[in-house]
Amino acid sequence: LLSILCLGDCELHTSCGIQKCTTDFVSFTSHLNAALEDFDLEFCKALRAYSVCTYHNSKACRGNLVYHSAVLGIGDLMTQRNCTKNGPTSSTNSEMTHDPCNYSGHTEVREHQGGEKTPPPTYLFCGLFGDPHLRTFKDHFQTCKVEGAWPLIDNKYLSVQVTNVPVVPGSSATATNKITIIFKSYQDCTDQKVYQAMTDDLPAAFVDGTTSGGDENTRSLHIVEKVSGKYIEMHARYIGTTVYVRQLGHYLTVAIRMPQELVMAFEESQDLQLCVNGCPSSERIDQSGPLPLPVMGKLLPWGTVSHPPSGYTLETATTKCHEKMLVKDIYFYSCVFDLLTTGDANFTAAAHSALQDVEALHPSKEHWHIFPRSGDDGVARDSKLFVSLGLLCLILVAYL
Repeated sequence: LLSILCLGDCELHTSCGIQKCTTDFVSFTSHLNAALEDFDLEFCKALRAYSVCTYHNSKACRGNLVYHSAVLGIGDLMTQRNCTKNGPTSSTNSEMTHDPCNYSGHTEVREHQGGEKTPPPTYLFCGLFGDPHLRTFKDHFQTCKVEGAWPLIDNKYLSVQVTNVPVVPGSSATATNKITIIFKSYQDCTDQKVYQAMTDDLPAAFVDGTTSGGDENTRSLHIVEKVSGKYIEMHARYIGTTVYVRQLGHYLTVAIRMPQELVMAFEESQDLQLCVNGCPSSERIDQSGPLPLPVMGKLLPWGTVSHPPSGYTLETATTKCHEKMLVKDIYFYSCVFDLLTTGDANFTAAAHSALQDVEALHPSKEHWHIFPRSGDDGVARDSKLFVSLGLLCLILVAYL
């Protein structure tokens, strides 16, 4: 691929158009995200366009090493991605690229029509898992109670509502047992589609029994079942949005990737959105600042009881979480917290899967991991994740 993208030698061959071919290919693919389901489709379209362009320049570029390297590279990439030689291609013609049901193409259309380079869209991530832990679109991390039904997202294009129920009898600890997602009708791309998941009922279809919205050929909205009854993905190309829903143990997790300009498309009356503004202070377990995490290497002083009510000590909870997560970031410590609070080992898998979802959907690799002691960004300063052992015990005892 590096040989394909090499541009330098082309200037020596003024009649050879390989530089333009390569520049167009970079333009077609620069906005693509390999983690998203339609990546191969769009990448293959760009490769075919690249191949056509090189073919049209075959005579003028004869003897040009960059041209021949590009031809070989295109063939290799088409084989790797299982691209067919015949099929749709990307095009610089705005009339051909205008697809109202493909959000990634909207920027390209504006760029061609306005004549100015438009930066690629900014994507945001939100996730909810465990007991429950919330990562907002601003990358703030919170631990909340939020029992009952609460809106994660509620804007012009998408609504996501979660319902949380008590985990341990007599405790304020909650986890998600129901998720309702509404994809609102949009032009000719999709009618309104409602998806609903509950504990032990994670369907691979919308409530009306369909698995897609709009024209099935365009696949502007569709559901993909990854693990039967345990893990589904929803891809809404028309709004550039991806949603993952999982069941781990008796509870559900959700992860969402959405363009920033669409996230912010909501009315003033829709300001109660956990993904946008976080949990209300009255609902936060860490409302005084810290998520009650343990001081590593010490056991909780449960008096004469050899084990806390959960059945886990700090040492055994740490060991259990370390089996799944080697990096001691906020997801690791959330796992420890959940085990000490509930005693349910399924929360270990929930924390691990939540981190996997971040790695698949979060647009910035450098922000995948949040470390308690970093202190270099708003997340760490807001959370103040480390507290004294004494404060931990007071909070946990009150919480349980």
